[in-house]
Amino acid sequence: MNLRCLSIIFETPVNIEKREYMKPAIIIPTYNERGNIEQLVARIFGLSIPDLFLIIVDDNSPDGTGAIADKLTVKHPEVFVLHRQKKEGLGKAYVAGFRKAFKMGADRILTMDADFSHDPNIIPALLRATQDVDLAIGSRYIAGGGTKNWNLARRLISRLGNFYARNVLGVSIRDMTTGFRCYRANVLQSLDLDHLASGGYVVLVELAYKTVQAGFRVQEVPILFTERKSGDSKFSLHIFIEAYKNIPKIRYQRQKAIFSARKPEKND
Repeated sequence: MNLRCLSIIFETPVNIEKREYMKPAIIIPTYNERGNIEQLVARIFGLSIPDLFLIIVDDNSPDGTGAIADKLTVKHPEVFVLHRQKKEGLGKAYVAGFRKAFKMGADRILTMDADFSHDPNIIPALLRATQDVDLAIGSRYIAGGGTKNWNLARRLISRLGNFYARNVLGVSIRDMTTGFRCYRANVLQSLDLDHLASGGYVVLVELAYKTVQAGFRVQEVPILFTERKSGDSKFSLHIFIEAYKNIPKIRYQRQKAIFSARKPEKND
């Protein structure tokens, strides 16, 4: 399959010059983000993107993030909050958000972190990119992209993780592990979200891989990823180990599905 991953630097004006109508939803998973969520929501709505709504998926944050999110729904009717009873991983949080967005009729679904590591000003560029492609990925590892305030160990782990994912799965996307993305809703609706191999951060790799394998068009948009200023980072060595173990499972699952589809049925 001829994957179209274009490395184009976009200007990001506040208003989107749209060639087609969009109803975008942004999914923001949260866990202990009380110091960020209110400011982030204000920044996003300050972009004045038409028909935008937000879905905050909170994993019963001990710091009261969920309660703050509930208060935001009074000020912003476009904000919806999903409360989960416990922390079950990024993958399940995304799937819960995806299903809510489907029910609300979203045709573009974005995902982003709550800690300002993903610059809200890039949202219009990601939306604009999906006028021509099916998945726009905010990429740190193409021309114009990068990271800020990362130490050497963090940079090496991220680079090695992406190198490992690309080579094991055989795809050309430069940044497989970024969570700043915009999907056309039909992409996610076509994937088997009930049987994802990954529950944690590796779900980012899995969703990108399955999007490519399904024949959808992918484009990378450069972003500058900035380390959080408030709260504790969710990154850990455990995430890297999880990726090392689970990425081969993603490829195996895909090969197994292909083999099963090709296996001739037995005649009675």
